[in-house]
Amino acid sequence: MSSDLAPRNTSAAPAVADDDNRYKAVQAKLDKLGKAMDDATLELEGLRRSMQDNAKHTDGVATDIENADLDPKYVGLTANVATALDGAAREVRTLSDTAQETADLTHETRRTHAKLYGALDDIRSGRREKTPRPGFFDR
Repeated sequence: MSSDLAPRNTSAAPAVADDDNRYKAVQAKLDKLGKAMDDATLELEGLRRSMQDNAKHTDGVATDIENADLDPKYVGLTANVATALDGAAREVRTLSDTAQETADLTHETRRTHAKLYGALDDIRSGRREKTPRPGFFDR
């Protein structure tokens, strides 16, 4: 039972949390977050499959131990490990589903943000004169 898990050399945050709320900066942050969540979903699914495979293998080892007439306590302990791996795999599935939902919502948010503010950014970016920021006239 080997594991393909290895530490990654990336920062903990997929996008820098700063005060830059300009249209293009927000779009870039949402894009980066969406891609990071998509990657996390794939990695979690791989982890879940690996854990399920290890659970099945461990269950087979428990059966082999039992068939070899070894001490029953080892059969029970090995079966407990298989059960724990199976339960952990189910929880990783839940986490993977949550990561996918978050990725989907992030992509939807990016599209909505583009629809609401994209045209305004085009207008503001194309002018030589400074224009008021959104919300300026709401005072």
